[in-house]
Amino acid sequence: MAMPSQPDPRPQEETVKYEVNDGVAWVYFNRPDKRNCMSPKLNRQMKIVLEELEFRDDVKVLVLTGEGTAWTAGMDLLEYFRMTEAEGLGAIRKSQRESYGWFERLRWYEKPTVAMINGWCFGGGYGPLFGCDIAIASEDAQFGLSEINWGILPGGGASKVAQELMPFRKAMYHAMMGENLTGKQAEEQGLVTECVPADKLKERVQEICDVLKKKETHALRATKWTMRRMVDMTYDNGLDYQIRAQEALHSFGGAAARKEATKQFLDDKKFKPGLETFDVSKVNKD
Repeated sequence: MAMPSQPDPRPQEETVKYEVNDGVAWVYFNRPDKRNCMSPKLNRQMKIVLEELEFRDDVKVLVLTGEGTAWTAGMDLLEYFRMTEAEGLGAIRKSQRESYGWFERLRWYEKPTVAMINGWCFGGGYGPLFGCDIAIASEDAQFGLSEINWGILPGGGASKVAQELMPFRKAMYHAMMGENLTGKQAEEQGLVTECVPADKLKERVQEICDVLKKKETHALRATKWTMRRMVDMTYDNGLDYQIRAQEALHSFGGAAARKEATKQFLDDKKFKPGLETFDVSKVNKD
């Protein structure tokens, strides 16, 4: 969590910025002087930006990162907590819904999402961290559940994220001790997909995006949603869900894609599924 001394005077529109380059939307927490802590204005703007980009044809992958030296230091203690609490329960609930709302939107985003963690990721930042499908961190990134040091528990989903992604004993230690993890430790304990040297971070994320851009869009969406839905299912329920999801995928163009992929493999001998992706551009083009 971060505690600015004064409310942020900048307009809501400036708290998040983005650019779209070659199929990738690079979305930035944009409060670098506040270590990108999340204020009510930022939370409102992030939802607007995510929805604006979600169905754009020129966006194949979305990357969430931070401007400056932090990813996000968590919730803004002054604006998100103290000032909101001063306005009463209604304001508290509104602020919670705005933040949890875009976290939820990110979890079920129509496009693949990658967290590029370039610095601090604390407390409330675990919500969007979990919301992204793939998480790449710099080795010098810092991950922390510092709430215990403030005399509170890691709320806003942060405790659940740690428990969900990390081995139980590691998650318990992380939540109770208030000690930070490096990027390498976060990788070893399952909090992120992998970590790389800071000077290689964007290059590695770009490599991942370039691979994802070549995948069949509907199959990617079905795959990520299936993986998330099955977390708390039994094997039999998971198997049944996969069958239904595959059937639903057919109605979104999946049947044509699978037919073309099979043709390229069996008939044209043009690709090897275990090593590469079929040529998606050929779907419905013949």
